[in-house]
This record gives sequence, structure tokens and C-alpha cells, in this order.
Amino acid sequence: MTLRFRIDDRAGIVGNPPQGSLIWIFWHNRVFTVPYIYRKFLPDRRGAVLTSPSRDGEIIAQVMRRFGAGAVRGSSNKRPAAALRELVGWVKGGNDIVITPDGPRGPVYKLQPGVIKVAQLTAAPVFPVGVRYSKCFRLKSWDGFMIPWPFTRVDVVFGDFYTVPRTRDDASFEAEREKLESLLKQIAA
Repeated sequence: MTLRFRIDDRAGIVGNPPQGSLIWIFWHNRVFTVPYIYRKFLPDRRGAVLTSPSRDGEIIAQVMRRFGAGAVRGSSNKRPAAALRELVGWVKGGNDIVITPDGPRGPVYKLQPGVIKVAQLTAAPVFPVGVRYSKCFRLKSWDGFMIPWPFTRVDVVFGDFYTVPRTRDDASFEAEREKLESLLKQIAA
């Protein structure tokens, strides 16, 4: 309640929300305020968050339910094929999905290939979200998870939508992965 939000809406999503599904991405260590941002600034969007099938993932799933979002349980390590199918189903059903592409265990700020696969299978645009805190406490976790101090300013960048093209080979797939990783790093720096 004490945080001050400043929105840089490069995508124009607040004033003119798109009709179709989006694939939200942001770094794992910035997730603390995203459920609030989701409900405060984009209250009409519906979707699900990808969270691990662990006990920690269950906590995230419960929090997201309180904000009106569903959960897809899986990760690159556990249930990857089932999670991919569920994510595609959510998107094809007209819903948004939310992925922290460097989770669940990193490396930090390294975009894992799953988001590229989902984007290619669904043709839904990727919606990069950058979150920065003017002051925060960093946990001693693999990602340096950030918790903003009270009365902190939270700068949020709603980046331009990016449609991931189909790729013909591993090299072009990796080029797309690197491009999207770079885009997210630019808005979250």
C-alpha cells in the first residue's frame, strides 16, 4: 500500500488493450509486485502463471488465485511436456499466460527456451514487463530475489509486444532466444 508505481506503457496496453492472448515475461527476482500490477493496471485480463510443482510453487499458485489468475504447474525440470501443453491450451482458450523465463532455478537473467516454444506454437505475442525498485532488500537466493522497501518507487515498463517467428534450425531458434533475452534485459535494467 505504500509503494508508488510509475508506468511506462510502451505497448499501449493500459489505454488500448489487445483482444488476443499475451505471453507475459519478466525476471524471476522481480515477481513480488507483479500480481498487484496485474490487477491494478490490467484488471480485465485473465490468465495463468507457470509455477513449479514444488511446495514453493503451491504458495505462488495460491497467491495468484487470490488475484484471479490460474496456475499451470510444471517447469523445465518437472512435467515440462505437460506444462507446455497446458500453457498452449490456456493461450488457445483466449487467456494470457505468465512465465518467468529464468526460473525456477536460473541462471538469473538467462531466458530459457520454453517461452520461445510456447510463442511459436501459439503465435501469441510476447509481452515483456520490466520492474525496477528504487530501494529493495535482496534475498540470498539464486536470483537475488527483490522485496521493495516501504515507500519505494516501482518503475514498471510494459514493453512492446514481440511476435516470435517460426525458426528452421537450432541456430535461428537460439538467435530468437537471445533477441528476446536482450529485449527483457533492456527494459528491466
